[in-house]
Amino acid sequence: MRRDPRSGFGLIEVIIGIGLIVMLFGGIYLIYYSVLDITTNSEVRAAATAVLNREIEVVRNMPYDQVGTVGGVPSGVLSQTKTVTSTTGAVFELGTVIRNIDDPFDGTLGGTPNDTSPADYKLVDITLSCLTCAHFSPLELTARVAPKNLESAGQNGSLFITVLDAGTGGVVKPVPDAVVHVTNSSTVPVIDLTDLTDQNGILQLVGTPTSTHAYHITVTKAGYTTAQNYPSTSENPNPKPPYATVDEQTLTQTTFRIDGASTLAVQTSDARCTAVPGQPFAIQGTNLIGQSPDILKFSTSSTTSASGTAVFSNMEWDTYSLTYTGTQDQVGTLPRSPMWLAASSTETFQFILAPADPKSLLITVKDADSGVPVASSTVRLTKSGYDATHTTGRSTVTDTDWSGGGYAAADGVSATAPVGSITMFATDGRYSTTTTAWLVSNTIDLGSSSSSPTSFAWNGAAPSQAGPQSVRFQIAANNDNVTWSFVGSGGDAGSYFTAPTSSLAGLFGNVRYVRYKVFLTTADETVTPFVDDATIEFGGPCVPSGQVLFAGLASGTYAVDVLAPGYGEATSTVSVTQNQQQMEVNVAP
Repeated sequence: MRRDPRSGFGLIEVIIGIGLIVMLFGGIYLIYYSVLDITTNSEVRAAATAVLNREIEVVRNMPYDQVGTVGGVPSGVLSQTKTVTSTTGAVFELGTVIRNIDDPFDGTLGGTPNDTSPADYKLVDITLSCLTCAHFSPLELTARVAPKNLESAGQNGSLFITVLDAGTGGVVKPVPDAVVHVTNSSTVPVIDLTDLTDQNGILQLVGTPTSTHAYHITVTKAGYTTAQNYPSTSENPNPKPPYATVDEQTLTQTTFRIDGASTLAVQTSDARCTAVPGQPFAIQGTNLIGQSPDILKFSTSSTTSASGTAVFSNMEWDTYSLTYTGTQDQVGTLPRSPMWLAASSTETFQFILAPADPKSLLITVKDADSGVPVASSTVRLTKSGYDATHTTGRSTVTDTDWSGGGYAAADGVSATAPVGSITMFATDGRYSTTTTAWLVSNTIDLGSSSSSPTSFAWNGAAPSQAGPQSVRFQIAANNDNVTWSFVGSGGDAGSYFTAPTSSLAGLFGNVRYVRYKVFLTTADETVTPFVDDATIEFGGPCVPSGQVLFAGLASGTYAVDVLAPGYGEATSTVSVTQNQQQMEVNVAP
């Protein structure tokens, strides 16, 4: 169809036309804006260069002994920082650093030959940045200023500050561009300067006024820890390191160590990774800021939050000891205390807790050579009237009362006669000999999909009159808390667990949710089998390795017997007298 030449533009043509116009004028605007930005920036940089040159000329025309910064070394009349407004309206910030330089032409301080007057000339470094500019790269101008006459013997000394890192793989490296803040209120004028270390991690302050134990030095860097020296006080009479001393015509060298700051999260939970909130603890490092008496650099007490966590940021690399100070029983810790916190790391420390059941004894089994906790160690604790065995790296969940609907499903059982036991249901005092009574437990949450059930145990009775296998169990486990496929010792639905203790190793792998199903039968209508408790033993990410807790103990002396795979038997004794006690047992291959 031919378009009528008398008709107007169509909608699509109008849209295309508008788009072309926008592109045309948009491009013109961008070009205009770029040209304007370049022009403005050129004007600002020209003004900035003029300001720098003017500042340098001021320095060059000053008396030599006045060339220095207020509070700096060398001391002078120039400000370390100031702002200047140019004729263009731009506001510039000037940072001025002036250093005495020890020129090797006539020897160096401490060298051969030894230059006892090392302040040969001054190096002036002025950096300019624009506070009101959108796009501006800082400018820097450096100049040397020398005295008119030959140098003479001075009464000052020199202070060299070296900054190193913590060392990786035994290799310690310098820290360049570390911020060094030096103050001394005893000199006239007072010293208060901030400067940066060079590429060798050194800041050289040549021609420093003499002073005894008066130079306070603080070293920082973004993302790093902070290091400083300390004054002598009544609380810390022997600081480590002390304020620096500078003697006449003498070089004082001092070294500080900083490295990437670390984060330590402290958690309080039970063995199934459920948070236990509001628990108190203490933490302290080993680094000292004073000796005789020893004053720790880091030592504090804290309490975990409602989520069972306390976070410490900007921590220094060190070995930290953590101690639980609450009233619950400590099942163990992950990892063991004390723990090493490396530089630039993020670590988690867990206190694994259980409701208090005094008196309790926490036993740690360690390799005698390495000190590493030994998992899967069998620990037996005995005394007259008491005999209990636990396995390191394992925790347990026990059901002892199913009354009040404390189960998922049931048929033909009673959980209230008596309370605390599962029996067959009786009609007129008689038990059915033709049916099987059963009960399915509530879900047992092991806390993590990385957990693994290791064994199952039950207490109760299977009277001979009730017939063979009158008490049988099956176990189901999953990670969705929905799919329940009950199996027995053979790993299938046709097998059962009947022994008081049965291994679950290899049946389920890593699972979070577990249920058991108990079956009761009898061949004698006057007798019922019964179950008093059922226990799942498991390992998991919140179960301490190499540690076991014995709770509810009576006072007295207990024998401890430890058998660890690949190790010889270890025996010991322990006197239990307190609510929370700990002991370590070393095992050797």
